[in-house]
Amino acid sequence: GLTGEGAGRWCGGALEAIPEDRWQEEPACLPCTLRLDRGGAALLLLDGSGRTLAFEGAFPLIHGSNGEDGTLQGLFELAGVPLIGCGTLSSALCMDKDRSHKLAALAGVPSPRGIVLEPGFSPAELRRGAEAVGFPLFVKPVRAGSSFGVSRVEGPEQLDGAVRAALAYDRRVLLEEAVSGFEVGCAVLGSEELTVGLVDEIQLSGGFFDFEEKYTLKTSAIHCPARIPPEAAARVQEAARTIFRALDCRGFARVDLFLTPEGALLFNEVNTIPGFTPHSRYPTMMQGAGLDFTSLVSRMIRLGVGA
Repeated sequence: GLTGEGAGRWCGGALEAIPEDRWQEEPACLPCTLRLDRGGAALLLLDGSGRTLAFEGAFPLIHGSNGEDGTLQGLFELAGVPLIGCGTLSSALCMDKDRSHKLAALAGVPSPRGIVLEPGFSPAELRRGAEAVGFPLFVKPVRAGSSFGVSRVEGPEQLDGAVRAALAYDRRVLLEEAVSGFEVGCAVLGSEELTVGLVDEIQLSGGFFDFEEKYTLKTSAIHCPARIPPEAAARVQEAARTIFRALDCRGFARVDLFLTPEGALLFNEVNTIPGFTPHSRYPTMMQGAGLDFTSLVSRMIRLGVGA
C-alpha cells in the first residue's frame, strides 16, 4: 500500500479485482518500480514514458517471506521512504523464531523449551533433539509465517515427515515443546508511547491454530476480550509491551503468547503485519480499547509518515 496523491492514480481500478486476482489486468494498472535515489519517494513507470509518481509513504501489507521479513522494509529504507509499521531490523527479528525468543527471554519473557537444528543436521541429532524436548512437540521452520510448514508431532514415527515439511520453508528447523494451555494475543500501537488493545484468546477444539484455522475458524473460536481474570490480562499487556520494545518494533504489531494452566506466560511470536480486515484480530482488539477501524488506520499512517 502507498499513501499520497500519486498512489491514488497509480492503483486505479475496481477494488474487487484484488481478491479476485485480476488486478494486474486492469487498464489503469501499469508496471512500475521504486526509484532508489534518496530525497523523494517516487515510483518510476515502466511504460517507456519515464514518468514518475510521487507518494508520501509505504504501507507494507504483504505477509510472509519477502514482505514481512525485512526485505521489503529494507528496500524502502534504502530509498529513504517513510515506512508505516516495523522497520528492517524488527521485521527480520520477529520472523526468526530462534532469535526473537532469545531476545524476549533476555527481556524477561521466556519462550517454550526448544532446540534449533542447523543446516546439515544428522538423523541422530534430530532424534536426540526430539528426545530432549519431549513428545508431543511441534516442528517449525525457524523463519516462516501463517503456520506454513508447522506440524504437531506425537511420536518419533512422525518426525521425518514433519521435518521435510519445515525444510520446504527454511534451512533451519525448530523443535518446540507442546505447551499446555491456550494462546492469547495483544495488539500494540505506537513508537515512543505505546497503546495496547484488549487481550484476545484462541479457543481450539483440537489440533493447533494452523493455516486453515487461522483463515477459516472452522473448529476454533476467538474471544475478545479473553476469558481470563483482569490481572492476567494486565500481565499479557505488559509482556506485549516488553517484547515490542525488546524486538525494536514500531508503529504496530500483534504479540502472541501462551498462558499455561499454572498462570505462566510464554512468548510465541510477533506478527509485524497482522491480518487487517475490519474483522481481524488486531483491529478487533483495538476496537475494544476505543479505536475504531478508521481512527486506527489514520493513527498508523501518522506514526509512519510523521504527519
